[in-house]
Amino acid sequence: MQSCIYESDYETFTTNLRKHEELNMKRRMIWIAPLAILAMVLFVTLGGYVVTHLWNWLLPGLFGWRQITFWQGLGLLALCRILFGGFRLHGPGRSNFRRRMRERCGRMTPEERERFAKVYARAGDLGRPR
Repeated sequence: MQSCIYESDYETFTTNLRKHEELNMKRRMIWIAPLAILAMVLFVTLGGYVVTHLWNWLLPGLFGWRQITFWQGLGLLALCRILFGGFRLHGPGRSNFRRRMRERCGRMTPEERERFAKVYARAGDLGRPR
């Protein structure tokens, strides 16, 4: 038995499917957005408490420094993040890049490695091949 799908039927089907998917996405976002906000608040709060308790447990006894409050611990956590961790909004892409480059270099023949080294030695840095 042959089946025939007309263009109008296909268009109606895809339009209905798209509307259904959009509705499902909106329903998911109703739950995901508040949970994400709650998770961030919980993470920051927990981090502040951990820093405060570690400081108050170690530093007054070791060095004679005074104890800190939760808000000071949270500020210290933010300061350390700025100074030592940065704000990595791009995710773990750099480590993946390095791993991929190591794998590519591992697959190169000695001739390809030599040619690669010459090209980038002339360029002066690894970002600009010439």
